Amino acid sequence: MAQETSENLTLVWLRRDLRLSDNKALVAAAERGAVVPVFVLDELFEQMGAAPKLRLMLSLQALARDLEARGLRLILRRGPARGALEELVAETGANAVYWSRGYAPDVVARDSEIKTALKDRGLAAQSFTGALLFEPWTVETRQGAPFRVYSPFWRAVRARSVAPCLDVPELHGPTQWPASDSLETWHLDREMRRGAAVVSRFVAAGEQAAQQRLAVFLEERIEGYKAERDFLDRVATSELSDSLSYGEISPAQMWHAGQRAMQEGAAGAEHFLKEVVWREFAWHLMWYFPTIAEGNWREAWDAFEWIEDADHPHFQAWCQGRTGVALVDAAMRELYVTGKMHNRARMLTASYLTKHLNIHWKLGLKWFEDCLVDWDPASNAMGWQWVAGSGPDAAPYFRIFNPDTQAEKFDADGHYRKRWLSHAPEMGSDTAALFFEAMPLSWRGYFEAPQREAIVSLATGRQRALAAYEAFKA
Repeated sequence: MAQETSENLTLVWLRRDLRLSDNKALVAAAERGAVVPVFVLDELFEQMGAAPKLRLMLSLQALARDLEARGLRLILRRGPARGALEELVAETGANAVYWSRGYAPDVVARDSEIKTALKDRGLAAQSFTGALLFEPWTVETRQGAPFRVYSPFWRAVRARSVAPCLDVPELHGPTQWPASDSLETWHLDREMRRGAAVVSRFVAAGEQAAQQRLAVFLEERIEGYKAERDFLDRVATSELSDSLSYGEISPAQMWHAGQRAMQEGAAGAEHFLKEVVWREFAWHLMWYFPTIAEGNWREAWDAFEWIEDADHPHFQAWCQGRTGVALVDAAMRELYVTGKMHNRARMLTASYLTKHLNIHWKLGLKWFEDCLVDWDPASNAMGWQWVAGSGPDAAPYFRIFNPDTQAEKFDADGHYRKRWLSHAPEMGSDTAALFFEAMPLSWRGYFEAPQREAIVSLATGRQRALAAYEAFKA
């Protein structure tokens, strides 16, 4: 039975905006009256990979603590979002449902259906900006078309104004709270198995942790960001990718911080802003080309003969960090232990998979989707197609990264490789051993004998890749 209320009550449907500050939907709801924060574990979240689900669990735990500190509760429900929201409307007497806008094609379809259904019931249903700096449809070429290349996209938005960030509003909840699922019963860490405890050590979840990392980056790293960010053995980035993916921090908060740093003369600030906009470009592309995560953006590449067998021994070796190429294996083990991978390493591992091993980028994309705690569907898709040569603004296919020369340039002393491929107490923790602690027991047999050579040598792989490209062009 719906509770009686003398004021407006709004359900704030939280998704990938798990923060209290700079949350337009939350602010608008608070201005109306009482607020019930809601998270629904629907089919779109259920189908996420193992590591993203673990990261979601940690973020929800942090958000629940932040809400409790302000006298509110996070209401959890599981099942189709429309049904869950309609049930909560009936239980609470809410007369509005607010949320932050999403841009992935399946999210847009779901939200459109729900908005129509709620409005048909006489409720105020409204979505708000906040996940992006610039709505995709507001950025276009002079011809009124979407951008397909990053550089002109950056020039089109770099001088645009971005609304100031919003403070946490004064919040109060209803007189009676609806029932909530227990987060523990969702077992969002179950698919990670042994790896959940390992990966969790490398995650700092929640809005407060995100703001602290941003402050450290601005104080200690942004000056050298452009010059040092590609070095694999250095902590030179903001380390905010997973926080941004789950909306524990908003892109506007990062943008304004970068702008202030640039005005103060920090040498790396503009490049930091460009990286924030690179994510915007990825979502711009997904909005206009919604199949970018499913197939080749350049349709001609449908004729290219990649290996598409997920059981192929070369693909399995790549996933397990045992290709015999030191830098590739170090990066793949970093991914499995931490749920993240250095951006330079992502390019190198993707290049080795698609070029040297001739394996389809879609298999790599799916593995990253399962393993990355900072998984972002648009950035992941654009990154893979960029490396493979099949996407917009892509690196030419014949640009084949050489992991050995890249190691000489970006890991000259071998610290990165040693950290992940051998016991390295001097790094502060035995991170290499954590890989064996996290990996499935079924993998262990592959590592019993030392690997003395690469499954595909760099020279052989390069020659084969170039030959395949020449045959494709013909």
